Amino acid sequence: MGDVAVGARSGHDGEEHRGRPVESAESAADSALTSGSDAGAAGDGTAGRDRTEDRGPDGAQGADGTDAPKKPRSFWKELPILIGIALVLALLIKTFLVQAFSIPSESMQNSLQKGDRVLVDKLTPWFGSKPERGEVVVFHDPDNWLAGEPTLKPNALQKVLSWIGLMPSAEEKDLIKRVIGVGGDTISCKGTGPLKVNGKALNEPYVYPGNTPCSDDDGGQFTVKVPKGYIWVMGDHRQNSRDSRYNQHDKNHGFVPVDKVVGRAIVKAWPINRWGTLPVPDTFDQPNLDEQPSAATSAGSLTAAPDALALAGVVPVALWRRRRAEQD
Repeated sequence: MGDVAVGARSGHDGEEHRGRPVESAESAADSALTSGSDAGAAGDGTAGRDRTEDRGPDGAQGADGTDAPKKPRSFWKELPILIGIALVLALLIKTFLVQAFSIPSESMQNSLQKGDRVLVDKLTPWFGSKPERGEVVVFHDPDNWLAGEPTLKPNALQKVLSWIGLMPSAEEKDLIKRVIGVGGDTISCKGTGPLKVNGKALNEPYVYPGNTPCSDDDGGQFTVKVPKGYIWVMGDHRQNSRDSRYNQHDKNHGFVPVDKVVGRAIVKAWPINRWGTLPVPDTFDQPNLDEQPSAATSAGSLTAAPDALALAGVVPVALWRRRRAEQD
């Protein structure tokens, strides 16, 4: 029956039926171009790409058929990312570059006041830089220098800010003093001063007004030679500073190991009305400060030598004269 039905239809509209295969072929071709199948990927291979791939993330298009501009991300979505980046940068800066410290006492007056905030250079020690005379440095407690000092208990926010370097740490036991001598130097204090380095007197305008460079008390009178790899430190408020002088009975004999030094204090950052740098005083640049007082020791030896030679020559002569007298 199927064959009869087809034959009967073709008898009435033969021309119309003859046009349909062409339409079917065109429809098949169109279908092949938009299907994304291998059969339709001809020429440069791009015709079969799905047109939706060129649209924005929401599939929107402009009135002219072009892709609509991407909608900017909400500020509140970007804020956590920005905060995270800032925290990472602050942590890296604190660890490798600069860290803030708070001055807890009056031991460095008037160069530094209690409550001042200083910025400490932590970068140069990474490149082998060593503390130099006259610098103000922050260092870890070398051997229980801060025994008996009260330790503040920070709250959670202060701990976070300290961890990223936006606030000084209240838990770390650090001190800040001025470097007076480095490895190989001979430091001495007699009477009320002046303080001498390698036999050269220091002019110390930074010493607290009314203080004397040396203190006439137990620990204030000394002559020490700084070992290699250590420094000798003193506070600018000489009569109110427990520094190297008063820790000579610790395991380091009052010297601070260089590897305990955090860095050099370079700027007074807060309060803003006290902003300023902390340069090395000119007295530490005086000529021949590096020379050891070996000449004086040699001179003393030369002075004693003639006396010893004279004594050695007189004794035999005296014995010879006594023997002659006994024989007579």
